[in-house]
Amino acid sequence: MPNLENKAIPDDEQSDDTWLLRGTDIEKTYDSWLPFGRTVDVLTGATLTVNESELVGIVGGNGSGKSTLMKILVGVLDRDGGEVKRQGTIGWCPQETLLYDRLTVRETMQLFGSGYGMDSETIRERLAWLADRFEYEEYLDTRIDHLSGGNQQKVNLSVALLHQPDVLLLDEPYTGFDWETYQTFWEFTDELAAQGTAIVIISHFVEEHDRFDRIYELQDGTLERQQSGEEVA
Repeated sequence: MPNLENKAIPDDEQSDDTWLLRGTDIEKTYDSWLPFGRTVDVLTGATLTVNESELVGIVGGNGSGKSTLMKILVGVLDRDGGEVKRQGTIGWCPQETLLYDRLTVRETMQLFGSGYGMDSETIRERLAWLADRFEYEEYLDTRIDHLSGGNQQKVNLSVALLHQPDVLLLDEPYTGFDWETYQTFWEFTDELAAQGTAIVIISHFVEEHDRFDRIYELQDGTLERQQSGEEVA
């Protein structure tokens, strides 16, 4: 096991008390489901620090380990090595929604809000605000399995935002969004960052580089920072 306490953090990622999420030398290996099959080293030492108000992008090809890394940072997947530290509350929007088909949107928010420790009145107020912002007010009493893919993704994102987290981790968050919702999404991330929220977005590619403070490529199990203007895909 490496000595994580003495691990050097790059100068551009150093901060005093402003960091909210830090992963150091994260490792993850998947065993083969076949007898005597080969194991797969997905993460071999990924290191990342995210500070207040930062918007950080992580790109990489299919199977590069982006979703695995995010699940480890969130805390829903165990790591095989390394260390993860978190300060503040976490909001997570996975690529595959974790919504219950038979619940309505309103029931969904009540369920997750209760899990966050929110009272009913706060949940109602927060849901009303999010539904207005992302324009799905008319679907509050509609079951999840009766929503379009785009509206399901809006609800998926709203679940992550419901408790106003300090760190927001988004896995392909705008899949299925129309152009207007896509624009609303970016306006909202700007507002959150201005309030101090740290945001990490993982995607297959990043088109709007200027929106991000830093962009990394996950390749061969580690994160490599991309230079300004460098092609990332």
